[in-house]
Amino acid sequence: MPVLKLFNTMGRSLQEFVPLNPPKVGFYGCGPTVYNYAHIGNLRTYIFEDVLVRTLRRFGYKVTHVMNITDVGHLTGDDDTGEDKMVRSAEERGQSVLQIAQFYTNAFFSDTERLNILRPTIVCKATDHIQDMIDLIKRIEANGFTYMAGGNLYFDVSKFPRYGELANLKLEDLKAGARIEVDGNKRNPHDFVLWFTKSKFENQALTWDSPWGRGYPGWHIECSAMSMKYLGESFDIHAGGIDHIPVHHTNEIAQSEAATGKPWVRYWLHAEFLVLDNGKMSKSKGTFITLQSLIDHCFDPLDYRFFCLGGHYRSQLSFSWEGMEQAKASRKALDDRILDLQDKVLHAADQTAVADQTAKKEGLEQPDDAHWGVLALDISTLSDKAREHLGRFDDALAEDLNAPRALAELWQLLKDPDVSPREALAVAYNMDEVLGLRLSELKRETVSVPPEFVVEIESAIQERAAAKKTKDWAKADAIRAGLKAKGILLEDTPTGTIWKKL
Repeated sequence: MPVLKLFNTMGRSLQEFVPLNPPKVGFYGCGPTVYNYAHIGNLRTYIFEDVLVRTLRRFGYKVTHVMNITDVGHLTGDDDTGEDKMVRSAEERGQSVLQIAQFYTNAFFSDTERLNILRPTIVCKATDHIQDMIDLIKRIEANGFTYMAGGNLYFDVSKFPRYGELANLKLEDLKAGARIEVDGNKRNPHDFVLWFTKSKFENQALTWDSPWGRGYPGWHIECSAMSMKYLGESFDIHAGGIDHIPVHHTNEIAQSEAATGKPWVRYWLHAEFLVLDNGKMSKSKGTFITLQSLIDHCFDPLDYRFFCLGGHYRSQLSFSWEGMEQAKASRKALDDRILDLQDKVLHAADQTAVADQTAKKEGLEQPDDAHWGVLALDISTLSDKAREHLGRFDDALAEDLNAPRALAELWQLLKDPDVSPREALAVAYNMDEVLGLRLSELKRETVSVPPEFVVEIESAIQERAAAKKTKDWAKADAIRAGLKAKGILLEDTPTGTIWKKL
């Protein structure tokens, strides 16, 4: 395998991936705030993270993937402004916060399943880990990074000199360029709440007892507490959307390292926006499209996965219905090519089976390759040509998960006349372990054909072959037409004639 390199937001450079405890890899990806459906911009990030996990496993790593479910504490403004998104959604729909959370959690995982996104190793809800957050806040407080004001506990960013490093921001510049404070309790506009005891609005739905009074956690603390609970105080990769860089992930780093006194995350990976003509998708502005919207427009969820694979995760991807139509057509062409390869491979297998039966009848030695399964093909036995395609595919993934290049290499494989159908199919299935387009699940729709009719078809094919050999084209055409009238379509291929049920 080539050396895996990932673009680390911390330092803005392409770096060789070296995990803390190989072959184990700890990976934390920010999950959804379950107050509404995920939009396709959100889902682009989860597709990127899925490709990351699949690539890591392909390169031999044992990945523990942790994802949080935010069901409390995320205000409409990431900087502690506005109201709790969960509470607002519950009020609008006339349901409890927990009912809203469960409904949209189920909807989220329904979407990810339809997109063939692997489920994380560990999924953890914020409301199930309140004590873990309280314990972590105690450590931060004991180390002198907090202050109480207006009944809430704040993190003092001035006590953390590295604050803003992820976003390439300097604390001095942040102070100098700060806007008028929205929260008058803050000593610095960039300070953030670790624990709320005085809500910014009445009747907060979910509250817990704590050393600082009854209340609820800030949004940022949950990711620090839950990631460290399951991955340790230092781990390998943290990922999310680029919108998390300036506030959420910056605050996570500050509070985590203030608590432990040591580096928290080694590699930070961020996905760019999916954009519309009028800018990025936004739930708060109502400018967002759900996966169900695509389905209602007659797109398969995998059409959208294919669409996302066509753009590098660190580049903005412009969404349009025309682009989706192109992705749909391209994926259909890919599926058709795979199905054609299946037909050729199965035909070759049928021919081998016939040879086996003849050998048995005549007492001849049977060929070693009489029976085989495409999926069981040992990749190490590939021809040099097939192995070249596989190598270039892995090279693309090794260069910061270059999915567009990897997808292009799949097409090159399928177009290569020097790679046998059997090998092309096996390598395509192998590549799809990362691409996730469910190629190995494709199966041409067939209608059962009575065994006696199969004998008639095969006999007719042999008779047609004999007619063609003697250049009796009229007879050959008549046999083809006769079978077509019975619902059987013949197709001549380099490896022989195959038939399909119309």
